[in-house]
Amino acid sequence: MSNPAPIHDIVPSTSTARVNVDDSARQVLEHDVNNSYDESSEMLARIPAHEWDMADEAFWGPCIPSNTPTSAVSEVLQTDHEEDSGTSTMGVTIKDDVTQCPKSVENNLVVENTDKKLKGKEVDSGASTVCVTTNDHFIQSPKAVEKRLVVENTDKEFDASTAKTNDHDDDVKESPQPVENVTNDHDDAVNESPQPVEIVHAESGGSGATSPHIKHHHLFTIMAAAIDPSRGFLKDVKRIVIKVGTTVVTREDGRLALGRLGALCEQLQTLNSQGFEVILVSSGAVGAGRQRLRYRKLVHSSFADLQKPQVELDGKACAAVGQNGVMALYDTLFSQLDVTSAQLLVTDSDFRNPEFRNQLTETVDSLLSYKVIPVFNENDTVSTHRAPYEDSSCIFWDNDSLAALLALELKADLLVLLSDVDGLYSGPPSDPQSKLIHTYVKEKLENTITFGDKSKLGRGGMTAKVKAAVYASQAGIPVVITSGFAGDNIVKVLQGQRIGTLFHQDAHTWVSNGELNARDMAGAARESSRRLQAMPVKDRSKILLDIADALEANEKIIVHENEADVINAKDAGYESSLVSRLALKPGKVSNLAKAIRMLANMEEPIGQVLKRTELSDGLILDKTSSPLGVLLVIFESRPEALVQIASLAIRTGNGLLLKGGKEARRSNAILHKIITSAIPEKVGEGLIGLVTSRDEIPELLKLDDVIDLVIPRGSNKLVSQIKSSTKIPVLGHADGICHVYVDKYADMEMAKNIVLDAKTDYPAACNAMETLLVHKDLMENGGVNELLIELQTKGVSINGGPTASSMLNLPAAPSFHHEYSSLTCTIEIVDDVHAAIDHIHMHGSGHTDCIVTQDREIADIFLRQVDSAAVFHNASTRFSDGFRFGLGAEVGISTSRIHARGPVGVEGLLTTRWIARGSGQVVDNDKGVVYTHRDLTHQA
Repeated sequence: MSNPAPIHDIVPSTSTARVNVDDSARQVLEHDVNNSYDESSEMLARIPAHEWDMADEAFWGPCIPSNTPTSAVSEVLQTDHEEDSGTSTMGVTIKDDVTQCPKSVENNLVVENTDKKLKGKEVDSGASTVCVTTNDHFIQSPKAVEKRLVVENTDKEFDASTAKTNDHDDDVKESPQPVENVTNDHDDAVNESPQPVEIVHAESGGSGATSPHIKHHHLFTIMAAAIDPSRGFLKDVKRIVIKVGTTVVTREDGRLALGRLGALCEQLQTLNSQGFEVILVSSGAVGAGRQRLRYRKLVHSSFADLQKPQVELDGKACAAVGQNGVMALYDTLFSQLDVTSAQLLVTDSDFRNPEFRNQLTETVDSLLSYKVIPVFNENDTVSTHRAPYEDSSCIFWDNDSLAALLALELKADLLVLLSDVDGLYSGPPSDPQSKLIHTYVKEKLENTITFGDKSKLGRGGMTAKVKAAVYASQAGIPVVITSGFAGDNIVKVLQGQRIGTLFHQDAHTWVSNGELNARDMAGAARESSRRLQAMPVKDRSKILLDIADALEANEKIIVHENEADVINAKDAGYESSLVSRLALKPGKVSNLAKAIRMLANMEEPIGQVLKRTELSDGLILDKTSSPLGVLLVIFESRPEALVQIASLAIRTGNGLLLKGGKEARRSNAILHKIITSAIPEKVGEGLIGLVTSRDEIPELLKLDDVIDLVIPRGSNKLVSQIKSSTKIPVLGHADGICHVYVDKYADMEMAKNIVLDAKTDYPAACNAMETLLVHKDLMENGGVNELLIELQTKGVSINGGPTASSMLNLPAAPSFHHEYSSLTCTIEIVDDVHAAIDHIHMHGSGHTDCIVTQDREIADIFLRQVDSAAVFHNASTRFSDGFRFGLGAEVGISTSRIHARGPVGVEGLLTTRWIARGSGQVVDNDKGVVYTHRDLTHQA
């Protein structure tokens, strides 16, 4: 952030002066109000940016709220300002002249006394005030005096904690208060800021006075807080429209809130300096103008006029008077931060002209290219909008809808609506029962939210903000409604922190998860799975049949969303193998529905008696099948995996958390929505949660107490990372290095068909052949050449191992342990079946391996000794699949040796438990029963 402008010369002085308060007050009251903006802006220009939050009380002078009785107003104007004789003197000289409003004059000007104890008049935060000498007349905010002025104090008793000193020459005492460390609000998430926070100083021109100021290194490193995974997209935002409402711009009394506006401008300067394109839509003109016109009317009213009922001022006249003051203030604030702003006033009728829209876009683009911040407002002065602002022919009705319209017209990446509350609540924010909604889903919440009364100052209120947010989000522009009262909420929004209410086009796909953290998601899945298990078998089967019907009924939209993912993946430059896995081939949806119906019609898997034993007379023990609990499945590319896994989870009564690859975002979202829509309410959508951000995976992998099994389906890197970063059992395979060994006794026509199918049927599949091993005798009889020609004819590129490369003049393979996932394979020559087995054990992944031979004895050696999850004789490796095995569907293929191995279907997602049925038996040191241990399994 740019350093604030230098502080004007401030030098210590021991002289004091008595100021006639009545004269000063009268001078300011008689000063023309139109000049007060310029003079107040000049005063503000002398205050460092980091002290803008102290300037509110000093800026405006006498506070006359709109609801103040006229008699009270008269008293304010007629009351003489009294001197406070109970305050010791501190000498300060200010060389430059600035005008001050009477409130500050009243609070600050004091008489000289010689008390030994500093009492002072308490102002706001409790700071003592001081006597000040200036070259002309007194100026200064009490808080600014407390913070900025160099003070010389000779009293014996002085509470240093109430006065801060500037750190310059020897005449000034060092502040006893150390500079506090800047800490993160989220202590649990981050222990240290990733970069040090520097304290830099802005030096004054003459005396060398300095002022501490925090220097921001980067928006995303100054505060590393817990990030909401559903807001990961915010890291890609560049153009932002920020709308600040009347309740944020103005105080309760209608005057402009300098502290909030200063904090706003500092945030916008930070964004501007870091490359964000910032567009501001600001209200406040009517409020500011109303104060000025009320004051002007007051000055020109007789005492009798003040006793009459007051008529509400014309809003359009207020806007005309207030707009220039608001912009003058923005100009002053931004100038202190070395930022240029531009005013753009628009009306509803302007947007009816296509040429205006084009010119508007061109102008804003030009301003942003110069890093100028455009400041929009509706030109209320000439606008034809009139209360109650419900004309259906209007393009926009207020600044909220204007901001949404501008976000669309100017192709913004994000719209932020700043309000006087933390976001959208389920009811009036004042109601203790109301809860903050972090993610808005129209379909779920539209008819359930109760809105409170809108602000008296603004036109829109929360209802208008929600309408504007829904309009923009449905058009593809994310919106966040958050509080403008906090000094850093815009930055927090862009950091992805979970503040305010997010409106997003895809929010309906994360509704169950967006409001939950990782642990809550897992807990919801477990609770829903228990309700699912309690349902009758027939009802659980019906859920699967309903899902199958829903998939076929929505095939067009599924294909449409999948095609969009494929196009995006190609445009993003993804590898062809990934794009191939991403695409849903014709007939795929029908095949998925068929597999689900097969699952629905299979024998009930839960509660099956696997073994029954009579322990003793009347005491029977059953070993039964039981759901594992909660599964976390992380998969890449293949959207059909979501359907297969979800249907298997429902069939086996397990809860499920799914995390698909971002390349299949739209496909996964629509499939998840279709599936969860078929789940009865009494079970709950939480049964199958869709994790939408990669950032949430580390948190899920820590939950070994609530997640029972992790199943990764993807690259070797993905699987390896997951295995190394969790205590939860992991079921899956890291690689699919599948081999086909063609023996010397192979039928060559059969061999060619098997090799071609294993490589070319689906090259990206994990069960596709990657290495072809050939018996050395086939080099002599031409069998190898037949295989090579057949592969090359089908477009397969062939690399060779050391032996094959030298004998066949082939390019060298990068590694024997290499998964191509494309129309490329490795070939190597081996001596016999034992050499082939040794090669597979050394370089294979334990997935699927095949031998082609007519010699049964050699085949049996291969089948017995190859230690892989699936081993075939005279059959393509492509048969290694849950559907082809008759499992109905598969959750993945496991190469581990514990629990499940090979294609994992229903049985792989079940565990066992023991159920004993007795008739009062007790152990009694094993004297209470006579053990029989009789096997009753076949009688079960």
